[in-house]
Amino acid sequence: MAASYQPSKSDKFTFGLWTIGNPGRDPFGEPVRPPLKPHEIVKIVGELGGYGVNFHDNDLIPIDASASERDSILRDFKKALDDHGVCVPMATTNLFSDPIFRDGAFTSNDARVRAYALQKTMNAMDLGASLGAKTYVFWGGREGTEVDASKDPRDGIKHFRDALNFLCEYSNDQGYGLRFALEAKPNEPRGDIYFATTGNYLGFIETLDHPEMVGVNPEVAHETMAGLNFFHAVGQALEAGKLFHIDLNDQRPGRYDQDFRFGSESFKICFFLVKLLEDSGYEGPRHFDAHAYRTEDLEGVKAFAAGCMRTYLILKEKAERWNADKEIQDLLAAIKREDPELESLCRGYSAEKAKALKARAFDRKEICRHPLQYERLDQLTCEVIYGVR
Repeated sequence: MAASYQPSKSDKFTFGLWTIGNPGRDPFGEPVRPPLKPHEIVKIVGELGGYGVNFHDNDLIPIDASASERDSILRDFKKALDDHGVCVPMATTNLFSDPIFRDGAFTSNDARVRAYALQKTMNAMDLGASLGAKTYVFWGGREGTEVDASKDPRDGIKHFRDALNFLCEYSNDQGYGLRFALEAKPNEPRGDIYFATTGNYLGFIETLDHPEMVGVNPEVAHETMAGLNFFHAVGQALEAGKLFHIDLNDQRPGRYDQDFRFGSESFKICFFLVKLLEDSGYEGPRHFDAHAYRTEDLEGVKAFAAGCMRTYLILKEKAERWNADKEIQDLLAAIKREDPELESLCRGYSAEKAKALKARAFDRKEICRHPLQYERLDQLTCEVIYGVR
């Protein structure tokens, strides 16, 4: 078992430029930390043992940067990546900050806005691919409404589908080999955002021209703020083969999008999330889409980033301990009642199987006498998390 919980490149821990570079601004307060340049953020990630950095197009290149400014920024950024052994696994486009997107990007009522959003995204895909990104995330932060009279949601869905179909073809035409990952959120900054949950997107993906290219990028905070079980959402994405990327942070249910340090609030959910990722063999980056408290200076930001990675490794070790705990595993074996004959009858319809099931006699009272012992199982799990087993 690990003793120091020090991250290595093989852990594939990544941070966004917008996370470590967050200046501590909120809707009620000005920044409390000076801005960091992209190459300075890369240096921090590399020195802490991180694997990669991700960015929105304008995290790296300001939206109104001149050609010379762009060249200078990219030169410094690429040098920092090389110097610190950091890669760029994922990129995305900012389609929510500029005033032109005040009523959406791909779902705007204005065809000029939708066309500009496509242009901006293609340029951002060019940038991401040139730096090695293999995953491209779409978060529709402004794709929604406050006034339902303003848009027919069917039109919004059609416009979004048209945009993704177009961009899939663009990626193929350029030979980028990108996989697209769609990120759900129920609200904020819009009153209601289209595709509020990971499940919404999993249904939508099957309506695209290239569903094989498109998966999801679920985020802890986004499902949790709506009172949903993030562990379940990730399980559904994994079972569907659609977990292309994941955003790790923490959140209290029913609050605004808090983006807390990973594992700082929901200990049990984060434990099962790490266990699920590790047990499933998920090979993608573990991306921390969080930011330090507004109380922190630069050293506090470094402590925040180190803490995200350390907590993941602690929970990974505890998941290994849970899997190896004989009492827990014996209890699970006792809880489950395997019956190969019944499982065969219930899997894959045939008229003969239906007839056999209808003829089967089930003793409901005897079945109910089988103890489930979930209280004991949950207590043992808590003791592993609390560090007493």
